Amino acid sequence: MLLTPISLAPPAHQRVHGALRIAYARDAQGRTRLADLYQRAPCRVLFPDVEADEPPQAVLLTTSGGLTSGDRLDIDIVARQGSRLTVSTQAAEKLYRALAGEPDAQVAVNLRVEPGATLEWLAQETILFDRSRLRRRIDVELSTDARLLATESVVFGRSAMGERYESGRLHEAWRVRRNGRLVWADALHLEGPMRAHRETAFAVGDASACATLLYAGDDAAALLPALRERLSEEDAQIAAATSFDGLLIVRMLSADAARLREALKRIAAILRSLALGLPDALPRVWTC
Repeated sequence: MLLTPISLAPPAHQRVHGALRIAYARDAQGRTRLADLYQRAPCRVLFPDVEADEPPQAVLLTTSGGLTSGDRLDIDIVARQGSRLTVSTQAAEKLYRALAGEPDAQVAVNLRVEPGATLEWLAQETILFDRSRLRRRIDVELSTDARLLATESVVFGRSAMGERYESGRLHEAWRVRRNGRLVWADALHLEGPMRAHRETAFAVGDASACATLLYAGDDAAALLPALRERLSEEDAQIAAATSFDGLLIVRMLSADAARLREALKRIAAILRSLALGLPDALPRVWTC
């Protein structure tokens, strides 16, 4: 009788490659409607009922409960000509400890806003657990007179749970193009012991969270003075804004992740009200 050899090698860890594609278009009656939808686990999208003064909303979630080494998400959002759309995430995304020898977790977000369209990308924070590794890329393609409001934020460990982000890797890159021309490129790269980054000039200092808020629109420069005045009232450790080439960019740092979240909510709400004519509050998914 032949016996099947028993392998003593550890089993391969299961990894995910989720994908999500959403497109919204304006119909003959001027209403924004879902035009295309594709989703592959663990990516899912919900379509909540919204108030009368809000555009259609799509709420993204991952059914895996978080990401780790080797996981990958590809997200494509399209606001077609003349449409208005808000996309948010259901909750904070968690990045767990990566295993040695495995590739980084990767998230690719592609946002396309066609002529006369308005898109909000209101992602809630990403929480980095100790020794996690994440590579995230946000690519934006804007057409003439398109408008975009986008947020991304990162929390370095759950301090309320007594956790600390001591080491790992974070690489986050933004690329914004208007009619195919690159108008903004930015990258944040943190790797190795966080102590070194806290002690390095122009790094994170004692911050436990950071955020980027981007608004693209013809009125971006005109909104800058009022926004700077409001930023001076916030209690985030560092909050600053600049504007150029039809873009308005806000950067925020804080030693308290909860305080930064509240400040980000207020500033994003002000911008969506002033620039987009929407209510001065973020979608309910941010508060439920």
